[in-house]
Amino acid sequence: MDKRLYSGIGLVLLVIAFFVFTLLNNLVFSGFKLDLTENNLYTLSEGSREIVREIDEPVNLYFFFSEEASSDLTALRAYAQRVRELLEQYVDIAGGKINLQVIDPAPFSDEEDRAASFGLQAIPVNSGSELYFGLAGTNALDGQEVIGFFQPDKEAFLEYEISRLVQSLSKPDKPVVGLMSSMEISGNVDMQTFQPTPAWVIVDQLGELFELQPIDTQAIHIPDAVEVLVVVHPRSLTEETLFAIDQFVMRGGRLLAFVDPLAEMDRPQQPGGMMSMPGNQASDLNRLLSAWGLLMREDKFIGDAQVALEVSGGPSGRPVRHLGILGLMEENLSVDDVVTASLSNINVTSAGILDIDEDATTRIEPLMQSSSHAMPLDASQLAFMSSPEDLQQGFSPTGERYILAARISGSVVSAFPDRVALEPDAIAKSDDINVIVVADTDILSDRLWVQVQNFFGQRIASPWANNGDFVTNAVDNLVGSSALISVRSRGRFTRPFEIVQDLRREAEGRYLESANDLQARLSETERKLSELEAERNENNLLALSPEQEAALDRFQQEKLRIRKQLRDVRHQLDRDIELLGTTLKFLNIFLFPLMLTLMLAMAYFLLTRRAHRIESQVGSRLEGTG
Repeated sequence: MDKRLYSGIGLVLLVIAFFVFTLLNNLVFSGFKLDLTENNLYTLSEGSREIVREIDEPVNLYFFFSEEASSDLTALRAYAQRVRELLEQYVDIAGGKINLQVIDPAPFSDEEDRAASFGLQAIPVNSGSELYFGLAGTNALDGQEVIGFFQPDKEAFLEYEISRLVQSLSKPDKPVVGLMSSMEISGNVDMQTFQPTPAWVIVDQLGELFELQPIDTQAIHIPDAVEVLVVVHPRSLTEETLFAIDQFVMRGGRLLAFVDPLAEMDRPQQPGGMMSMPGNQASDLNRLLSAWGLLMREDKFIGDAQVALEVSGGPSGRPVRHLGILGLMEENLSVDDVVTASLSNINVTSAGILDIDEDATTRIEPLMQSSSHAMPLDASQLAFMSSPEDLQQGFSPTGERYILAARISGSVVSAFPDRVALEPDAIAKSDDINVIVVADTDILSDRLWVQVQNFFGQRIASPWANNGDFVTNAVDNLVGSSALISVRSRGRFTRPFEIVQDLRREAEGRYLESANDLQARLSETERKLSELEAERNENNLLALSPEQEAALDRFQQEKLRIRKQLRDVRHQLDRDIELLGTTLKFLNIFLFPLMLTLMLAMAYFLLTRRAHRIESQVGSRLEGTG
């Protein structure tokens, strides 16, 4: 009875102690948080903290999330909780300068109307209702910024997007962006009709988002008001202008440069609509880049068989792949940089190659790269080729991936040390530059990414590639403060099965290697078939010899055999991936649980056996004592 009484009292005291500890924890330690996640997902970076510290006037944030519409979406609700907790981190360190409201926009409510008035995106869900999951912000000057919808697949840049919104609200003035170009991208006069020609679409887009200020290509000083300088095709710049750009970067200005080994749009139109003969269409900033750890190869452009686009211009007008016109996909773009992470397709033509200096003291991160089925080609081949097929002669991929665009950051010294020594106001060193270099200028031209139509005197631009998004993303990122730029990709709340992904990539790599080899053989076979067909059909007079007829039949059979091999390789990849999935299911559902159960049963058996042995020994001793 005494033992039972003491046990009951002990249990009651334990319960009381638990409630007392919980109360003290909520009162005393409510502000204490310990982030044990691998990438510190619940801790704001120093860049975000600096942005919050610089807020002058209060900022209001409105987090909209549809609770009822998301009731069956467990993963999305978990991500919404992650977003809310991150927003609360901003509130905690803002010291009252950020006011957060969490709003549930139920259907047909005032809250739903409010979400719609902010321009938030609503997506339909299985229940038939619409789900809101976005953020709106306002400032004291009636400024407004919105994140229309928090996409879970963009989680790595969640903190960047929120910090960008907060900074835009705290600094509402339009940033000044300088534009220096050796080509008439801001509009010109048509030499045939003598009528003004419109600016390139990308210039119009930048003009809507920022205050564009033209900078002369002979400028000897970049105005202090300019936050970002966009340099397009810097052909034949004087040393004074290069020094002005150098000093702009040294004193903290951001640079977005488009250089090119062969700018195809740099062909001035002559009266009568004729294009001028090819001339010096190359441009670079190697005088500056070499001091920053990067260099563009002279007179070389990249040819890439894997991402080459088809153009007309082959024999008989049939489409052929142009090794110099590339459609870069997601696998060619950096997923770790906010400028390119959300993009899926960028088109370039005659793009140059950027090489990193082995002794570079800066941090250089590729933004665009070729595939491994690429090789450098001479720029002269493009200037004087008669057909895109000419580029395929002697083409042999090196297996290397080449950099087409890169970000340079870190500490650098001026590219003009002698001149800096002579000018007392010149800056010799910068501890934190931020420069983006793109080895292509044609990426900006309308023909590679947008279709423009005239609708009752109004230009309507319909983009079909992400070239414009890339440029606006780059300028928008560079316009941000050093604090915002430092807020880079973070980890993910949802962790993928990395080993599974590696196995899948390995299987796909084997498939691509076989498929590319077969595709090359198929293209060669189709070319030979086209040549024989052209001989047979020419003027409907020339008949093939028996040997040619036999060759034609042989090539047709070879074509069918190769196509069958391509299908077999694809099916084998599918079988490998399916087998991998079956194996993982077996391991996770059956084998591992069985092993864990057996281990627990064994441990229980051993512990029970030991307890019985101890009990027997104690009993024996008691009997001996008695």
